[in-house]
Amino acid sequence: MGMLSAPRYWREIKYRYRLIGSRCLKCGKIYFPRRLVCRVCGSKKLEEYKLSEKGKIETFTVIRRNPPLGYEKNVPYIVAVVRLEEGVNVLSQIVDCSPEEVKIGMPVELTFRKVREDGKEGIIEYGFKFRPTLE
Repeated sequence: MGMLSAPRYWREIKYRYRLIGSRCLKCGKIYFPRRLVCRVCGSKKLEEYKLSEKGKIETFTVIRRNPPLGYEKNVPYIVAVVRLEEGVNVLSQIVDCSPEEVKIGMPVELTFRKVREDGKEGIIEYGFKFRPTLE
């Protein structure tokens, strides 16, 4: 992962920790991640749009091999495509759920968790993940 400048890191922090996409002011199409131009109508008039924090698992896979760069302790883990209430798909890790418990159609909600630790420097990165809805 490349290093970000401090100003850019702080400028982009809300996009790492919240589900902020964009919505076309002309046709209403919603995107995640953010876009500057609408793929439907070509408009450049888009606004920030805070997406809902709930959705359902559309599809998933279980990762069982150790990827490098700070993720070694996490296997096995679940990666899923979550369809949010607005119909937008988000790729995310699923937590608080074993590979045997996860299923397509499972309701999930946004949570905030540690993503990885950066080796010798000990930098801890946080970001969003999803967990089964607590109802």
